Amino acid sequence: MRQLMWFRSDLRIQDNTALSQAMSRGPTIALYLLTPGQWQRHDDAPCKIDFWLRNLCELSKSLAALNVPLLVRQCHDWSDAPLQIADICREHNIFSVHANEEYGANENLRDRQVSAYLKLQAIAWHSHLDQVLFKPGSILTRSGSYFQVYSQFRKVCYEHLYNALPAQAGRLRAQMPLNVASDIVPEAVRDFAPPSDSLRQLWPAGEQAAQNRLANFIDEQAAFYQDERDFPAKPGTSQLSAYLAAGILSPRQCLHAALSANHGEFDSGNPGVAAWINELLWREFYKHILVGYPQVSRHRAFRPETEALPWRDAPDELAAWQQGRTGLPIIDAAMRQLLATGWMHNRLRMIVAMFLTKNLLIDWREGERFFMRHLIDGDLAANNGGWQWSASTGTDAAPYFRIFNPISQSQKFDPDGHFIRQWLPELTRLNKRDIHDPSAPCGLSTPADYPPPIVNLSRSRERALAAFRKLSTRERPT
Repeated sequence: MRQLMWFRSDLRIQDNTALSQAMSRGPTIALYLLTPGQWQRHDDAPCKIDFWLRNLCELSKSLAALNVPLLVRQCHDWSDAPLQIADICREHNIFSVHANEEYGANENLRDRQVSAYLKLQAIAWHSHLDQVLFKPGSILTRSGSYFQVYSQFRKVCYEHLYNALPAQAGRLRAQMPLNVASDIVPEAVRDFAPPSDSLRQLWPAGEQAAQNRLANFIDEQAAFYQDERDFPAKPGTSQLSAYLAAGILSPRQCLHAALSANHGEFDSGNPGVAAWINELLWREFYKHILVGYPQVSRHRAFRPETEALPWRDAPDELAAWQQGRTGLPIIDAAMRQLLATGWMHNRLRMIVAMFLTKNLLIDWREGERFFMRHLIDGDLAANNGGWQWSASTGTDAAPYFRIFNPISQSQKFDPDGHFIRQWLPELTRLNKRDIHDPSAPCGLSTPADYPPPIVNLSRSRERALAAFRKLSTRERPT
């Protein structure tokens, strides 16, 4: 009996649970749906869509080696998916559809609608665990609720890992050829302009490129991750997030590679490797939050009382932040890195997010949306979790009075100004003291082509503290 494998954010053949299950049950045909309207609704970045298409092209080649034809069809958004998939099943005499679980509110609704419609057509729906290490709902508090504090969540994850490691799917064997032709993967989709060649070169497509990047990180950098991950001028991070977001790599592959390098230890052994595994669990935590607290998928604060915060309508300041011209070098360098590469170093993501939400007191949703529209690794769970953490509106968030000073952060994590000089050539002539704060009275005069700071850090910090204190006062019972 023929099977249909519906690819979504899992563009790989290795360790792909749904693909493995489909091929084990019968001759398999693969499907990918292009949904430009849905991508626009989700603020997916053009560079991200281009990355998906390039990886889809590589996936098609890998599937061809397994004699699995890939159908590529287009519908406006996910509301068209049930009918589209049912039509494909009728056309190719398919009675079973496989897909890997996804966890946003819209994704959940889509899959329920597809499942229900297929059932009416006597077509079976099989949903598989693949995007996370542990099924959402299996890591719960003693009272049976989803965790809200990461450290507690991690402790239970460790207990599960001690008992059994998540197993990878077995190696696939080629099936007998089918009399079905694969579709051509388009090079671009309307309304999503391809990025520059230089950006594409930073993010090569395909499982082999992803595996090479993982292997190089584990072999050369993972041991130093704990010490170097916060320094944006150093190659201290894995830069695997885009491959994880698109499913070119699975979290299981990452976990097993790390464990292999760390003699099977996940919470001890080499501090760098253990710290990186900890980051994989942070990613896991935010995926579980999507399921346990679906309001975060709907542009709502995890902490509902923070919806009363008096966010400022400051379009000029927002634009200055977006364009990297705030007059704060570490902020501007980070934003220019994002615009040029589709990626931003994680320490910088926290610094620029806290600057926007605290110093400028601009709604975190503005930042979340802008990031998604530019990130090649845009992921709802991680992006929302990070922004709400910085804004002190989310789960396990930074206390409202914890406000990063971008100048001291710059001095600490880019002490010689190498990162700033890379992205702000107009500041190249400044020494390593003045480059962090060119407007400081003791420094040289600010270059004519670099703006003065758009906000006073001290006064804006007090403004943010006052807004949060007022909120706290409002929460107290009378």
